[in-house]
Amino acid sequence: MIRVIIVDDEPLAQEILETYVSKMPELELVSICNDALEANDILKSQQIDLMFLDIQMPLLSGIDFLKTLTHPPCVVFTTAHADYAVQGFELDATDYLLKPISLERFMKAVNKVTDKISKRKTTSESDNNTIEGGEDFIFVKADKKLIKVDFENVLYIEGLKDYVIIRLENGRVITLQTMKSLEDKLPVNKFKRIHRSYIVNIKKISAILGNMVELMESGKIKQLPIGKNYRDELMDIVSDNKL
Repeated sequence: MIRVIIVDDEPLAQEILETYVSKMPELELVSICNDALEANDILKSQQIDLMFLDIQMPLLSGIDFLKTLTHPPCVVFTTAHADYAVQGFELDATDYLLKPISLERFMKAVNKVTDKISKRKTTSESDNNTIEGGEDFIFVKADKKLIKVDFENVLYIEGLKDYVIIRLENGRVITLQTMKSLEDKLPVNKFKRIHRSYIVNIKKISAILGNMVELMESGKIKQLPIGKNYRDELMDIVSDNKL
């Protein structure tokens, strides 16, 4: 369930949004707030996933209120004025609904929120798919089990959308993982990110040719690209004779 609050000082707007929320089984209405101060109290005391936020309100506008929040929920602005659309999206609002709001347009906004929350959940789960190991290994979740990966056995690591492929001397391991979360758990003296999609075991590099790194994979030369944002750090390692 997506826990929702409506923040609007207009009774008619509150009634319409409440009716629409009741028609969406994935939504749970927690509270209707007349201003930002009421909404702030709710956000402090309860877990809220989605806030339908009017812009023109007494005491504090919806835009100014959102600016005060350190960890806001997903926000869908609701307003009769299109002038604020750019400001709304600059504040990472999920959607922007112009009054009068149709049910069709409301449903489209909710679908955007559902997708956004689902992606957040996937990212959070993937970041927990690496288990701390020792100095020479880690455990990763793959195929419904924890697999031990010895650093010495790793050739390179390849990012593929929401997954990471760990290429080994004797196979591979595919895990739901972000490159950044895995990179943070690798020893910096053993592994180097050379591209947004590649991390290489420094000891496995056999040559650097232009903007390519060469290593041996299954008895054949494998070339990996060097991203321009990573080249200088890699060349520093080479010049320090660390290869």
